[in-house]
Amino acid sequence: MTTLMLVILALWFVLLFTGAPIYALMALAGAAFIAAAGINPIAVPQKLLKAADSFPLLAAPMYILMGSLMNTSGVTERIFRFATVCVGWWKGGLCHANILGSVIFAGMSGSAVADAGGIGTIEIKAMQDAGYDTETAAAVTAASATIGPIIPPSLPMIIYGVSAEASIGDLFLGGVVPGLLMAVALMIMVRAIALRRNLPRVPFPGARDVWLAFKGAFWALLCPVVLFGGMMSGYFTATESAAVALGYGEFRVRDLPRIVLDTVETTGVMMALVMSAALLAYALSLSRLPQNFGGWLTQTVSSPIMYLILVNVILLIVGCFMEAIAAMLILIPILVPPALALGIDPIQFGVVVVLNLMIGTITPPVGIVLFVTARVANLPFAAVVRATLPFLWPLLAVLVAITFVPALTTWLPGVMR
Repeated sequence: MTTLMLVILALWFVLLFTGAPIYALMALAGAAFIAAAGINPIAVPQKLLKAADSFPLLAAPMYILMGSLMNTSGVTERIFRFATVCVGWWKGGLCHANILGSVIFAGMSGSAVADAGGIGTIEIKAMQDAGYDTETAAAVTAASATIGPIIPPSLPMIIYGVSAEASIGDLFLGGVVPGLLMAVALMIMVRAIALRRNLPRVPFPGARDVWLAFKGAFWALLCPVVLFGGMMSGYFTATESAAVALGYGEFRVRDLPRIVLDTVETTGVMMALVMSAALLAYALSLSRLPQNFGGWLTQTVSSPIMYLILVNVILLIVGCFMEAIAAMLILIPILVPPALALGIDPIQFGVVVVLNLMIGTITPPVGIVLFVTARVANLPFAAVVRATLPFLWPLLAVLVAITFVPALTTWLPGVMR
């Protein structure tokens, strides 16, 4: 049966280049294996429906709705204004404000695309008006958007937690330190670029401007505090926190139908991926491909560090060609069992996987954040790629750090238990 699955996966990989939807190809591959193996076809609808019947997944549409609300209200503008009065007076100040704004927005949306397409629109325009070249504005926006799914809440971590049966609350906490390290690493890079290019800064704001900016962004700044406080005190779960977060959304009544429609469309695509991936994962388990592959890996790679390095290389390559959630759903059943067998902490492994695939969102040829940023900045895709490539280095440095230092991802969950 393993050979049969390998043949089906080979055909599936070829069909990926036809442009067919990934969720349809995953479902087709799973159904083809079940039919060819002589398994009762009733398993197909059963596995599809079972995947959708998941309490933790309820958080996903709520956080998607939250991101839509932020993008259609004035909250993103107030966040960026607050970030600007905090760090805009540094050399290359609006680049730093761009990164800090992404950190704050990350505590509300949990999506790299929402960051790039939402607050990124405001950031790029503000940087252009201040005299920054559009390529630099787009590059900083794209790179800082990857922080969104690392600092909680995080849609990819919800998907990982559901697929790998890991604690979503612990995954959220595990992403805090790496997310802040990403911001610091990007700011160090920006500082070096600002000194070399003599990038502009905004005047130092007065106390009144700081107070007004803080007052305007207060509820947005309080949102992550409420979410973390509620989860850690036991008042609500990580899933229920998504409903609490909706209380911070602002909208005009006339915008509500479009916001809801956008949320439904995005959720529909995500659920189609989750359901079809569950069917494929079921077929993989029946074929024993993950078990055989895991057994081979644990015999070949006996060191946890070597396994993490191998996974990093695989995911960095996969991230160049496949959307993050689809890649996660396909690879988690294969990569997680050997990691656990080697004694790798599941929270560390989860954060490593998510960070790898977030880096993939800004690497060509299928970097979705690059496409969004190019559209927002009205630049050719190739120009955004060239400008963003140097910013991969600080992100890769953080990836190396969390690979070799597990405490960066496990310390905070351990303290808060």
